[in-house]
Amino acid sequence: MATSEELAQIDISKEEKDKLVAEVMRYVLFKWHQTSGCPIKREELTGIVTKNYRQRALPALIINEARDRLAATFGYEMRELQRTRAPSTRSGRPSQPQPNVEAKSYILVSKLDPEVYSKYVEDKEAAPLSGFAFTVISLIHLAGGKTSEEDLWHQLKRIGLNENDENHLDLGNNKQALELLVQQRYLLKEKLAGPEGHVVMYELAERALDESISGTLKDDISQV
Repeated sequence: MATSEELAQIDISKEEKDKLVAEVMRYVLFKWHQTSGCPIKREELTGIVTKNYRQRALPALIINEARDRLAATFGYEMRELQRTRAPSTRSGRPSQPQPNVEAKSYILVSKLDPEVYSKYVEDKEAAPLSGFAFTVISLIHLAGGKTSEEDLWHQLKRIGLNENDENHLDLGNNKQALELLVQQRYLLKEKLAGPEGHVVMYELAERALDESISGTLKDDISQV
């Protein structure tokens, strides 16, 4: 938490600082729910601060305090994600224009006791999507961390998931459900140029490689 001396140096009152922190916290919680857990870009949070303030050190101070308060109040760790690498073609150049993949972004990770989280926080309606994510990540993990789109759907069809199904009872549009895993940065998707045309490949991205997920995944697979 910022001290009175730090606030004086930045030339902002405690009331103004607290208001900005609250705005950032509300944005993070709303955006996390609205986008089904897609990472939140730091530049979005910075924009909340710089909309009315120009002090260079202020965005970092506000974001850091918002992170502390989210942990203390809601039991969420606002964890920074680091890109493993940018998608590229086999020639080493992006197959299509890429965003700034080095930009910082954040995800929310619950630090609550699992039983408390399950009882009071967990969205039961999201269980099918969570199961789908676990299945896809498991299949790619067993394939060595990377597989083609064709092979992935071949495996998914064996458990009744067709890539052309737009009205699945639990998932809705199956292709969109898979694309959501890319947006959530569980998967990295790239189009490779080969002698027989382009091939779409999927591989595990940083969230799927996080020890909190990969460790659980390995334990569950070993029990199958």
